[in-house]
Amino acid sequence: MYGSEGRTRRQRRVLTRLKAHIGVDSRTKLIHTVLASAANVADCHALQYLLHGKERRVWGDQAYRGQRDAIRAGAPRAKDFTNQRYRWGKRIDESVKATNRRKSSVRAKVEHVFGVIKRVFGFQKVCYRGLAKNLHRLEVTAALANLFLVRRRLLHA
Repeated sequence: MYGSEGRTRRQRRVLTRLKAHIGVDSRTKLIHTVLASAANVADCHALQYLLHGKERRVWGDQAYRGQRDAIRAGAPRAKDFTNQRYRWGKRIDESVKATNRRKSSVRAKVEHVFGVIKRVFGFQKVCYRGLAKNLHRLEVTAALANLFLVRRRLLHA
């Protein structure tokens, strides 16, 4: 890695490695928060910025496991529905694994939004150098993805 932005050298070109974090309403599937960080920053550090305070439930994968204090600080009334650890050594807890599978069905709504951003609007690789320009492009793409997701409701209104 080169520098604090997580740059990588590939074919004589310096690319900024970017990780996109988005907050999505699980009922409407609309993006309410967009955050971009360097690729070497852990996901758990972005959680406090993704919460707007009115959440009732917080869904997340195992990268957000153990963040109850951050969830309580950002959204006091929210319950933690992040996936929990189900494997300890060679032992697998099947009940926790089944619970995680049910939670993942709700999290799939967020993954659908990522699919729209990547496939419909072509945000698969970063184009610019630096996080600020790529964050701006991600924010515009997220706004377009929101319009794309509600296009049928807007046309019938």
